[in-house]
Amino acid sequence: MIRTLLLSALVAGAISYGLAASLPDLGRVVGGQEAVPNSWPWQVSLQYTSSGRWYHTCGGFLVATNWVVTAAHCISNTLTYRVVLGRHSLSTAEPGSLAVAVSKHIVHENWDPNQISQGNDIAVLKLASHVALSYKIQLAQLPQAGTILPNNYPCYVTGWGRLQTGGASPDILQQGRLLVVDFATCSKSSWWGSAVKTTMICAGGDGVISSCNGDSGGPLNCQADNGQWQVHGIVSFGSTLGCNYPRKPSVFTRVSNYIGWINSAIANN
Repeated sequence: MIRTLLLSALVAGAISYGLAASLPDLGRVVGGQEAVPNSWPWQVSLQYTSSGRWYHTCGGFLVATNWVVTAAHCISNTLTYRVVLGRHSLSTAEPGSLAVAVSKHIVHENWDPNQISQGNDIAVLKLASHVALSYKIQLAQLPQAGTILPNNYPCYVTGWGRLQTGGASPDILQQGRLLVVDFATCSKSSWWGSAVKTTMICAGGDGVISSCNGDSGGPLNCQADNGQWQVHGIVSFGSTLGCNYPRKPSVFTRVSNYIGWINSAIANN
């Protein structure tokens, strides 16, 4: 354990968080494309075990060497979870990737699974051990508390979610370019109406590219002026009419609204 912690500290000193190990191929998980391997090194796969096998259920992102952020709706008290880090292909035990047990999960105290549109769809997962950072595994950079992205700000959603509504899930990590839809627009009756709150981010809605089942809990990655990628959103929900339905953009928990909660949950656990 001492050796692992020392390695983590040494690697941490050499890594600029929020900078991808490989530059993303920024084309345009529905309507998206395969990501360049290790271009989103904070992305994780949250998996549960059943009958001796592990299954991908949600995404997430690494915020400390033993903490991951995901969506509250991804968590069940009846399941056993692990987190897979540094992976591009879920079916391949790639060199440098890790699978670490989840020892504890903390769901936001105001999360109501029966009212997802009320918000607070956020949880943190404590890993059973610290992970060593590398070019494949890095910490996500989070935005400053209260940050609001402007309308049409370009971001990328990443995950192993379905490639189309009701379709198959990919083995390779996908990415899709989404433009932020500001609250004034997204809360119009012809868009999401009262289902969206100011604690959320809307992105997409063009009827082509969107998050989908299996992307939940994963990051909405947005590049800052200094070149760093920051995680501004957590995939929360989409339309029952279809993952990429027009004027029903993907809805994300707004990370900048929960910086204090994330820090407190980690500090107290």
